[in-house]
Formats: sequence, structure tokens, C-alpha cells
Amino acid sequence: MPKLKTHRGAAKRFKVTGNGKIKRSKGFTSHLMTSKPSKKARKLRTATLVHKSDHDGIKKLLPYSF
Repeated sequence: MPKLKTHRGAAKRFKVTGNGKIKRSKGFTSHLMTSKPSKKARKLRTATLVHKSDHDGIKKLLPYSF
């Protein structure tokens, strides 16, 4: 059986925590930030967890991270 390839786009976007949860960064931060309130910009900087319903799909993209 050949080895599976990791989806490189997903590997750059997701990290697995010690408990097996998947961490992601929030979107809407790349440009047009001057029109967004500072409070919103600060909240977008913090990472968040991926919803459980999306875990199975991401696990297929990152076969050796779990």
C-alpha cells in the first residue's frame, strides 16, 4: 500500500491540538482592514476551533497528524 500524501493547503491552514481538536485561524483579515472596527480586527486575530462536523473531512486531508 503506498503512503498517502498530505494536502499541503490544509496543512498550512490547520493545526492539531494535544487533545486532538483542530485549530484554525479566522478569515476576513487579508485586506480592507481600515474600514473594519479595531475591536473586530482584534477578535479576528485569535484562533478558534473547527466544528466537529468538519473533523472527518480534515482528517482525510491530514492523514498523519492524528
